[in-house]
Amino acid sequence: MRANCSSSSACSANSSEGELPGGLETPGNLQLVFTVVTAVMMGLLMFSLGCSVEVQKLWSHLRRPWGIAVGLLCQFGLMPLTAYVLAISFSLKPIQAITVLIMGCCPGGTISNVFTFWVDGDMDLSISMTTCSTVAALGMMPLCLYLYTWSWDLAQNLTIPYQNIGITLVCLAIPVAFGVYVNYRWPKQSKIILKIGAVVGGILLLVVTVAGVVLAKGFWNSDTTFLIISFIFPLVGHVAGFLLALLTHQSWQRCRTISLETGAQNIQMCITMLQLSFASENLVQMFNFPLAYGLFQMLDGFLIVAAYRAYKRRLKKKGRRKPPDCAAVCHDKKPKETGAFLEANEEAGGSPGPSEPIFYHRALEPIGQITSCD
Repeated sequence: MRANCSSSSACSANSSEGELPGGLETPGNLQLVFTVVTAVMMGLLMFSLGCSVEVQKLWSHLRRPWGIAVGLLCQFGLMPLTAYVLAISFSLKPIQAITVLIMGCCPGGTISNVFTFWVDGDMDLSISMTTCSTVAALGMMPLCLYLYTWSWDLAQNLTIPYQNIGITLVCLAIPVAFGVYVNYRWPKQSKIILKIGAVVGGILLLVVTVAGVVLAKGFWNSDTTFLIISFIFPLVGHVAGFLLALLTHQSWQRCRTISLETGAQNIQMCITMLQLSFASENLVQMFNFPLAYGLFQMLDGFLIVAAYRAYKRRLKKKGRRKPPDCAAVCHDKKPKETGAFLEANEEAGGSPGPSEPIFYHRALEPIGQITSCD
């Protein structure tokens, strides 16, 4: 999968790893400042999100990695397959098809962690999935690209950005580890840091995406088919991830988390791989797709958050209008010992999923109290 440097064009592409192609109008100093500021802000963002991670829950995900396994299946099973089907269905040119496929083979991005927080998802699972997918990308990216391109006649080999993957892991693991430590030592302060970081992170991701699109010279003049695919691709990822999580009997909280993790890809890793593998004259056209994908996955995330928040407010209004039923009265009359037992049982079993019986809480109540309600 390494690039063939026998041609001067390939070597020139590899030598300009830290440079943007001619289509992106950014001076060298501005690009350096933008990169450094973005890296620092993303580190602070992951630190704040790490303040939501509890060591026991994180260890439970690693000890019984069913949610992580479903997420990896979505990330390196559904997404590359979706990219291949889209490239074939729209009869893309070879250079366009390989760009779409590279995007589909990339690991999950940190944008999913921010949106997972806003939809009350499982933050421990979200951060675990992002980390594990980045580690798995060391082997799964070249494997997926080989499987889906062996029948294609590529002009040159592809270079996997192993250095970029390693840097991503370091930038992800270190801030999150500090956040986990702060949450362990100072849980009250960590909640404040988490709320501030989630708001600032959402604004930062929006600014970075818009700035990247504005700085792209030929973005708005790119191929219409390319833009349509970049709009469809993240939507298919979100829907497919949610359905697969639902079919594997994950909880609603995990379904939302896996859905957001599946549709969100690491845009920077895709751009780096394109820079390492292709000549500069092709990069202007190829860069339009990851930029468009980043924009649309941002818009999809905000729409999902808005829909969830609206649904949550609607449930709260219905709960205020609805008179207390028999189950609520029985819950209030419950002895403290029974309530403590149920809370301990919920923490041990996790949140009830779509396949779990909805009346299992009442089955745990004393018989006398159930009959009195009747």
